[in-house]
Amino acid sequence: MRILMVEDEKYMAEAVAQVLKKNHYSVDLAYDGEEGLDCGISNIYDFIILDIMLPQINGLNVLKELRDHGIETPVILLTARGEIEDRVRGLDSGADDYLAKPFHTDELLARLRALGRRKTELIHDGILKYGDLQLNPHTLTLGCRKEEIVLPLKESQLLGLLIKGNGRIVSKEIIMEKLWGFDTDADHNRAEIHISLIRKKLTQVKSDVSIRTIRGVGYALQSVKDGD
Repeated sequence: MRILMVEDEKYMAEAVAQVLKKNHYSVDLAYDGEEGLDCGISNIYDFIILDIMLPQINGLNVLKELRDHGIETPVILLTARGEIEDRVRGLDSGADDYLAKPFHTDELLARLRALGRRKTELIHDGILKYGDLQLNPHTLTLGCRKEEIVLPLKESQLLGLLIKGNGRIVSKEIIMEKLWGFDTDADHNRAEIHISLIRKKLTQVKSDVSIRTIRGVGYALQSVKDGD
């Protein structure tokens, strides 16, 4: 699973990241609110650990912006010990949990496990939409107007990643990590093969959506309505 940690205390952030990596999480670090917001909006993370006291943009405003952009990634807020007001405002703004600093990494790991369980239990329709496409990741069903087909699991997962990217570039590294694991020995040809198969499916359902290849970087969805 991939975690974004937004924390301006670099020594602390790097120490926590090392613990998370030892527990098989992949971690990206951002050291101010502006960078954290840019990363979070990419919608590629399974969890976000977000400090409230940040330079550029404070954590509560980052959280509000993420939720305003439709980012539903579970967020754990890091608050100063005793700052009840910050915790209440954070939870009201869409945070899923909070930890008072300083905290023990065992507690953070427990909170992440609990959020992971809750994430899988949430009842949503789960439909992912982009342009004229609708993807149900639970039934692996891809719909486009009156056309509908069932995708293989990997194709559904990959298309889901691209839809969540909402037209932004999804790198090959992220695709490989999400679909095959961060320590996979699989090469990038696998992603290219599945992209090719998905393109054929988009043609099959007569979609206006296409997949752009950004050479050496990754892929992004594009709809005719986005303009060429």
